[in-house]
Amino acid sequence: MKAVLTLAALLAAGPALARDPAKVLMPVDPAARAQQEQYGYAEAVIAGDTVYLSGVIVGPAPGDKGLQPAYDRAFRHIESILKRAGASWADVVDITSFHTDLKAQIFEMAAVKDRYVKAPFPAWTAIGITSLFEPTGITEIKVVAKLPKR
Repeated sequence: MKAVLTLAALLAAGPALARDPAKVLMPVDPAARAQQEQYGYAEAVIAGDTVYLSGVIVGPAPGDKGLQPAYDRAFRHIESILKRAGASWADVVDITSFHTDLKAQIFEMAAVKDRYVKAPFPAWTAIGITSLFEPTGITEIKVVAKLPKR
């Protein structure tokens, strides 16, 4: 009977354990936070020893020369989220990138990625798509990282 009660308690607590509010990272920027709250998603969620980042959209800014400045801004933003979560680029195990023009963007992204991500490399899947949520976005980058052992 005790085992049944323990199992029932664990099953009832299961959903609450999946997303501990203290381990849900929302943007520091008030405008970005408002947008994410409007659509109901977090910048990152820490579940156990794994950090799941929502996709970061890459978009060119006025005055950018080529695509690399846009990718560099995105990689720095991802780095800041990882840092808030207690991780770094060295802890990333998976990168997924969604490209509106894969052939035109992949080499530019790879050049910037190589400034941040060193061997041994994480898994990386690059996918060609037709559009992103943000109309001026060209690529969306999503990463998964494992927290370092403390």
